[in-house]
Amino acid sequence: MAEELRGAPVARALTEEQAARTEQLKGAGIEPCLAFVRVGERPDDISYQHAAEKRCAKAGIETKLFALPEDVTQDEVEATIRSINEDSSIHGCLMFRPLPKTLDEKAAAAALDPAKDVDGITEGSLYGVFSGSRVGFAPCTAAAVVAMLDHYGAALDGAKVTVVGRSLVVGRPLASLLLGRNATVMLCHSHTKDLFAETRAADIVVACVGRPQMLTADAFRPGQTVIDVGMNYLSSEGRFVGDVAEEAKEIVGALTPVPGGVGAVTCAILAEHTIEAAERTKAEA
Repeated sequence: MAEELRGAPVARALTEEQAARTEQLKGAGIEPCLAFVRVGERPDDISYQHAAEKRCAKAGIETKLFALPEDVTQDEVEATIRSINEDSSIHGCLMFRPLPKTLDEKAAAAALDPAKDVDGITEGSLYGVFSGSRVGFAPCTAAAVVAMLDHYGAALDGAKVTVVGRSLVVGRPLASLLLGRNATVMLCHSHTKDLFAETRAADIVVACVGRPQMLTADAFRPGQTVIDVGMNYLSSEGRFVGDVAEEAKEIVGALTPVPGGVGAVTCAILAEHTIEAAERTKAEA
């Protein structure tokens, strides 16, 4: 039976360290602050907002909500984002996505200053991830995967890691983060030939393709560490499942649960990036 790699202990450890850093910033007259830009009343956006607010509060971070109506115009969204860019008391900004189809999400993201883009949605932030430079921040979920591997002692230097999923939200930026830690990365997707041969060859497998239980038992071998980023709702069963089939826990060495795995760490990484953004402003002062 695989060791269960739960996210809650990782989030707690991060928050404890963050609270100390926040106190240092406050001692220097800087109050770390995260802004939320939310369009409409999507239940999943509101749920994530509340979870992030609680995590930020534990770390000593102030939060501000910019709630916009469903019928907001593109100009109003971008004006809100520009006002956040210009507000020196706000260090980070999270824009909930997807935006309504009446809005241009790419243009709205482009309006955000990469220095305040704490969830890696701007092209500037992604450039920073792919180039290894300190421009913006990585997407929180990608960074959460690395934080979990670090917390549970996975050796990344020289490790063979297969990432299944190539989105700009997780797969591609995660591959770059892992390369930056000297892992050997195979970036795969649903069209990869003999995909399961690639996953079996890895020391660490990260599943982030967004297909329920796509990676069955045949995709794994004993001793592997598996991070399941997937969060797929099965309406027929009324529950969430990951991208990894449940029988994998009888084979691999360690596996994250769904729910209760990577998702629990994402809010802590959001807080981490906000504090780092505030620290950068202190360094530049």
